[in-house]
Amino acid sequence: MGALVSRSALHARKRAVAKTLCYRAVMVTITVLVAWVVVGDVGNAVNIGLVTNVVKTGTYYAYERLWDHVTWGVAEGV
Repeated sequence: MGALVSRSALHARKRAVAKTLCYRAVMVTITVLVAWVVVGDVGNAVNIGLVTNVVKTGTYYAYERLWDHVTWGVAEGV
């Protein structure tokens, strides 16, 4: 039987950036919709969504890159 993990545990930076941007696009949409329901104004909701997600994008990227250096739970030779 083959290995359960078919890729290296260390992501290329381009992959981490692509994952980050795709994930954040979904999160911006959710944040804007929730903010719109709460504040009742589309302009303010978009501002809330953009500002919070710029901060979260940087945080997620740093978190992803940090985990690339953690070997805990990664089988050797994978």
